[in-house]
Amino acid sequence: MEKLLIRGGAPLEGAVAVSGAKNAALPIMCAALLTQEPLRLDNVPKLMDVRTMTQLLERMGVAVRVPSPGALELNAQTVADPRAPYELVRTMRASVLVLGPLLARCGEARVALPGGCAIGLRPVDQHVKGLEAMGADIRIDHGDMTARAARLRGTRIVMDLVTVTGTENLMMAATLAKGTTVIENAAREPEVADLAACLNAMGARIRGAGSDVIRVEGVAALRGAAHRVMPDRIETGTYLAAVAAAGGRVRLSGAAPDTLDATLDKLREAGARIAVQPDAIEIEMRGRPQAVDVRTAPYPGFATDMQAQLLALNTVATGTAVVTETIFENRFMHALELQRLGADIAIEGNTAVVRGVERLEGAAVMATDLRASASLVIAGLVAQGETLIDRIYHLDRGYEALEAKLSALGAHVERRR
Repeated sequence: MEKLLIRGGAPLEGAVAVSGAKNAALPIMCAALLTQEPLRLDNVPKLMDVRTMTQLLERMGVAVRVPSPGALELNAQTVADPRAPYELVRTMRASVLVLGPLLARCGEARVALPGGCAIGLRPVDQHVKGLEAMGADIRIDHGDMTARAARLRGTRIVMDLVTVTGTENLMMAATLAKGTTVIENAAREPEVADLAACLNAMGARIRGAGSDVIRVEGVAALRGAAHRVMPDRIETGTYLAAVAAAGGRVRLSGAAPDTLDATLDKLREAGARIAVQPDAIEIEMRGRPQAVDVRTAPYPGFATDMQAQLLALNTVATGTAVVTETIFENRFMHALELQRLGADIAIEGNTAVVRGVERLEGAAVMATDLRASASLVIAGLVAQGETLIDRIYHLDRGYEALEAKLSALGAHVERRR
């Protein structure tokens, strides 16, 4: 199993390009199931999750081409097998995003339940409730969801809780439904708006994406289109947090600053100097950061996917910070590994109290999930000596060319088997 070796203590200096957003690319790839014509995507990150989604779509009969680096062409002229088996769903929870498109296009789908994961349960009851309101017959047996509908019909759906994948699944299904669908208490994340932009380019009629009320007027068919995937705001935030923790000066190009307000506010509060341009962010940090309290919330609040990175920053900050996780249970597993590096963290329920220390010490640690892995990388960059991170396949799910980008900034990072 591959590991990442980091020799810490060096500030980060230079420039790095931000990759396309994984959390936007995956649902947009599923949108290819809605049309018989080719969908061309650019700025697609080279990640394990993208490869897994490609395998799933190809298994269904979608023809996938890579016309150039960072580009994908998906042609779902024929959907031969509208199923998402457990062996693929269990490795990538975003596989559930094929449910809505398959039901709308084929009138049937069989998708394995995703179950739980290291950071807690992420149930699909909101997906099921919404699709049933649109006229689908959904049965769950032997760990699979079997769905059927002659043609979905538009309706009003009020989400019991904010769910990004639930909003995306229902929005895609509604594009081919008869009539108008209104999704209330919808997720407002930029990735939802990016998916809507792609769907509208394909001929869908979607209004309100990016707000908590989305209206979709169903159409008879969608066409092919070309779409550029938005920049990855979590990757951007991770590099910004790394600079704020380790010090230095870095320019991130190809970014989307307007999707990062909550993260930028916290980093400025920590003492970082940040300059924003339309598609770039420059950050400079000299000296230790100041402790910053964090409370996660749905967008536009502070993203749960940035919680671990800010917690890592707080381990070497001046003062004490309180980090509260409101989205997922059990998302402080990285705290135990950070303690191995000398961090002073006390966990009580969904709250972590972090007392900053002057220095961390390198040690062997183990990643438990994607963003926990990122927090260990940040801690390794500031720790004295060597930090060896095991189970880095988590990182490969969400960070393109991580060691190459960090090395370009002067970090001492290498992959080992």
